[in-house]
Amino acid sequence: MLERILPDQVNNEFWGYKSSSVAFLVIAIISAARSLIHMFSPDGGAESIATIDLNVEGANIIVAMFALWSLSQLLMAVFYFLGYFRYQSLIPLMYIFIIIEYAARIGVGLFKPIETMGTAPGAISNFILVPLAILLFIFSIREPESQTQH
Repeated sequence: MLERILPDQVNNEFWGYKSSSVAFLVIAIISAARSLIHMFSPDGGAESIATIDLNVEGANIIVAMFALWSLSQLLMAVFYFLGYFRYQSLIPLMYIFIIIEYAARIGVGLFKPIETMGTAPGAISNFILVPLAILLFIFSIREPESQTQH
């Protein structure tokens, strides 16, 4: 199993279920889109998406933090695209990064809650993505039955 996560040779061969690699591409696209919205939206998506009240002193700092955060999201998305289009043997490892990132978001949100005017999509999607990413990780390290019978 460790060989599937940290292969001796990194290449563009993927041995897991195709559905888990396609889902990985979808996650990469969503990550890139989210980062670009946070980067270029006038409010950084803070109020329009995350429902954080920006009618407070220091709102410009909140917007700037969202834009800065979007940079790290975009960098992760670039790595995901590299994994999908050039280094598919690393998709299982990248799923581990996704699991850690989104589980940590949940943890940070519990310890440092943000007051919002509603429920942000990310607040819900984090709880969906962690178990989904665990399942997709499992399917990324398992070989489909049709491939193992050769």
